[in-house]
Formats: sequence, C-alpha cells, structure tokens
Amino acid sequence: MKRTILASVSILGMAMGGALAGPVTDADILNDGKNPKEVLTNGMGLQAHRFSILDKVNTKNVQNLVPAWSFSFGGEKQRGQEAQALVHDGMVFVTGSYSRLYAMDAKTGEKIWEYDARLPEGIMPCCDVINRGAAIYGDKVYFSTLDAQIIALDYKTGKVAWHKAIDDFKAGYSSSAAPIIVPTKANGALIITGVSGGEFGVVGRVEARDVNTGELVWARPTLEGLVGQYKGKDTTMTGKANETWAGDMYKTGGAATWLGGTYDPETHLVFFGTGNPAPWNSWLRPGDNKWAASRLAIDPENGEIKWGFQTTPHEGWDYDGVNEVVSFDLQKDGKTIKAGGTADRNGFFYVLDRTNGKFIDAKPFVEKITWAKEIDKNGRPVFNDDMRPGDPTKSEDGKQGKTVFAVPSFLGGKNQMPIAYSDQTKLFYIPSNEWGMDIHNEPVVYKKGAAYLGAGFNIKAIFDDHIGALKAFDPVSMKIVWQVNNKAPLWGGVMTTAGGLVFYGTPEGYLKALDAKTGKELWKFNVGTGIVAPPVAWEQDGEEYIGVAAGWGGAVPLWGGEVAKTFKGINQGGSYWVFKLPPKSAAN
Repeated sequence: MKRTILASVSILGMAMGGALAGPVTDADILNDGKNPKEVLTNGMGLQAHRFSILDKVNTKNVQNLVPAWSFSFGGEKQRGQEAQALVHDGMVFVTGSYSRLYAMDAKTGEKIWEYDARLPEGIMPCCDVINRGAAIYGDKVYFSTLDAQIIALDYKTGKVAWHKAIDDFKAGYSSSAAPIIVPTKANGALIITGVSGGEFGVVGRVEARDVNTGELVWARPTLEGLVGQYKGKDTTMTGKANETWAGDMYKTGGAATWLGGTYDPETHLVFFGTGNPAPWNSWLRPGDNKWAASRLAIDPENGEIKWGFQTTPHEGWDYDGVNEVVSFDLQKDGKTIKAGGTADRNGFFYVLDRTNGKFIDAKPFVEKITWAKEIDKNGRPVFNDDMRPGDPTKSEDGKQGKTVFAVPSFLGGKNQMPIAYSDQTKLFYIPSNEWGMDIHNEPVVYKKGAAYLGAGFNIKAIFDDHIGALKAFDPVSMKIVWQVNNKAPLWGGVMTTAGGLVFYGTPEGYLKALDAKTGKELWKFNVGTGIVAPPVAWEQDGEEYIGVAAGWGGAVPLWGGEVAKTFKGINQGGSYWVFKLPPKSAAN
C-alpha cells in the first residue's frame, strides 16, 4: 500500500561556498574520486577506495588542523551517526539518525534545508536508528529510511520528487545503507539498493530503480530458488532450487544486503555482500545455504548474477558477508590482476579476481580466530568443528545446545565501518576489532515480524589493553604492515589521502590522522562524542576541508554484552564537524 511520508523542510538560503556545479551527470559519477571539489558517491569513488587526491593537508602540516565549523543535527534525536557525507555545488549532504537528511553550506556550515522522514511506530531496525548516507544524481539527492522506503529530494530545496516503498517494515524489513548510482546502456542511470532485516527472516535482494521516477527496473533475490524480475516480468532463478538449502527454509532464509554495494566501471559489475542465513541456529538449515554470507557480482543492465563467492558456507556465528568489495589492481608475479579486496566479518581478508570471482588468497586480519583453522586453496574454510555452537536437540533439556567461545564475536573482525585503499602506498587500512563471544543455539520457529535467531550470546574482550585496532594490510604479501590499537571497539570508517595520511575516528571521540606509511599518530581532535562514521575530504575555494559525522551509537552499545558495559559512559551526540588549515599553515 502506498503511504505518504510527512516532511519537515526548512529553507534558510542557497549554498554560498562555491561556483554552481549544476546537475550531476554520468560523467561526474564515473569521475568521482578524481575531482577534488566534490564527493558524489559513498566510498569517495565508485570503486570505494576512500582515497582523496588532495595533499594540501599532509604529514608536514596536519598537526595544525583546526575546526572550520560544526553543525548540530538538533533536537533529542541523537544516537548513532554512521553516515558518510556527499559534497556538491557548494553544499554538504549528510544523513542523520532517525532517517533525516541535511544540506549545509560547505564553507560555513549554515543549514540550507532539513528533511525528516517522521518514522511510524513499530519499525524494527536491528542495530540502532542509524543511516549510512545518501546518493546524488541530476537535480536529486536520494536516501532510504528505517521503515523501508526510498526517497528522492530536490537537492537545492529538499522538496520531495518521489518516494517508493521497498517492502513491509512490519515484516522486519528496513533500509539504512547509502544507495549507489550506476550508469547503464539499457536503462540510463539507475539507483541501486539492498534491504535490511536479516535477523527477522526477511529475504535479501538487490533492486535497481529509475532515478527519475523511482520505478523498479530489476530485482535480484540473493537466495537460491528465488526468481529475479526485469521490468515486471520473471527472469532467471538465483542458483538452483534446494541445491544447498533443505525444504523451503530459503523462503525465510535471510542473506540481507544491508550494507549496500560498490560498482566497478572497468568490469561493469555491481558488487553486493549478503548477510547471515536465517535463523542463526545452523542445525535447522543443513547445507551451504547459498548465497548467504557471500559476495555477488551483478550485471547492472539486467540484474543477472555473473558470479558468487561464499566466504562462510553453512554460517553459524552471524558472520555476515556484507562487507564491501573494493576494486583494485593487484601486482603479483609480474602480472596485473583486476582484483577485489574485502575484509570479512569472519576475520579473514580475501582477495578475489573481480572479473570472475575466482579465489586468489585469504589470511586473518584479526588474532586468535577459533571457528576455522584456515582458508584452503579453493577459498573454503577449514572448520574447527568443535567451535560450532552445539545442536540443542542433543542437549538434556532440548532447549540449549553446548556453548562455545568463538572468535571473532558476531559483530565481526570488521563490521559496517568501511576500509580504505591508498593509491600511493597500495595498502588497505582496516578498522578491526579483537573480541570473542560465548554463543549457544536454541530452538526457534519463524514468525513474521519477530526476531529469528535461535541463539544466545555474550561478547567479551580477548585482550586487556584494546579491542579496536586500525591495521595497514598488504594485499600482495597478505600481511599486516602496522597496527594502532584502541581501547574501545572501532566502529567508524577510514579515509586515506595523497598527503600521506590516514584519517579515522574512535568511540572515545577523537578524529585522528596517522602517517599512512608508518601508523605514527600526527594529529587528533576530540569532538565530544564517539565517532562511528567515515571521514571525507574536499576542496573549497582552494582550501582542503576534512569532514566527519559525530555521534556515539550503532550496534556496540546495543549488542555488545560485557564490552558494551565497559564503554557505557560515552556521551551521545549528533553533529557534523569540519576541519581545515589556518591560512599560514596551508601555505607550508
């Protein structure tokens, strides 16, 4: 049923901070990451390197960074702020908690407009009321909402151009990822999104819509046995029915695409990761359960799957496979390979051939992994069978299986916080966490709109002095080059720059800059609340600006068990902070 979303739009004036750039074009989207004056995509470029070509702020002068402006999201709606900002036409666009979107003057921080989706009662987001960002194309800016809607707004005024329902929030569906824009030959530019709700037994899928109207062009379910659609007609089946699923379990089998995707113009493929199979109790669903806990390469022209790679077959620890695929050129054995790198929640970093999904290598990026001994030459885990939670039907009371201590915890070696890849150092920078969990399985039956887990758990630290660790990882040697430990879990993303820097935030409230080659800390600033969002950089009137959303929240305080209790004193907040060099320092 079509539903009207109420909006609150406040127009305070037009952007003052730069020359008018006009509507965003295909060429602009494809060139993102090469134009320092704009940030048009989630990932600071379609391949999601999160590498800025700007070098005005560098290892020699970064210690002089000072705040340029700060913008408050206002009211009592704080909680987790996980969004990456976009920059266009002298304006900064950033989403906030509770499905809000703000436009600000990029130079001064003055609010231009605000849109509030006014969420209904009964939404069921698993991991806080967060939103991870917007997309922009033509004269519109787009974002999705926690009640499973997608909305297009006029980017200059904030007025609604169109909105569409993705699915029924009462069944557990939601949406929080930043959409991506992909130019196609057959259908022009498409806005591509996933779905959230894997803990409620929803069925994962990837959808593409017309950017001008919001009409659905194609849809691709992520579970085998389900059929895709193209312009309202059934197309091909995902996989083969019941090849890796028993009975009809796949019909409520999870594999949500909740973190969004990336696009590689060189192969013309969209990459989406998929979440855990449902329920968590793996004894109820024998088989590999494809394509849950996987990476899928999809043809944006028609939604057909070109290849799939499953990181955790028969997943039983909530090791979602949603983490982003970052396209890069791998120099190995004298050859250049079109590769994709991805830091999985299961604690292993994978390198794949992004043209065909073939496995190249995988090694741990966190310590003390227990669930698997290694990843074999075919890319399949060698399981530690005694580290799978026990079958509850074999327990004395039939209600609780054997508890195991699994590493990493279900929040993963890496979760939603995006990695970065430096075009200079050729290293990946991974915001990781070292933790484990007590986990057991329980009986569970699917009920629409109810949690569908069949598991109990408690997260615990495995080191006394740190949980978080920012790690520089070499995809050639598959080794960690350096790491910087952090007492609290890292939950914000990373940006690296041509100035030889790596920027990231911490729950303790610091935005930090490190030397990209050595990991040496060069600068930090405390914003007064935890940072769980990725930074961006842009050039405005000849100056380099660094921006990041601030506001503690997300999954850690909600699901973190013993770990969450340790950091319960971190203040909430809701703001956007921007930094630059004073004029004298910028000349250095």
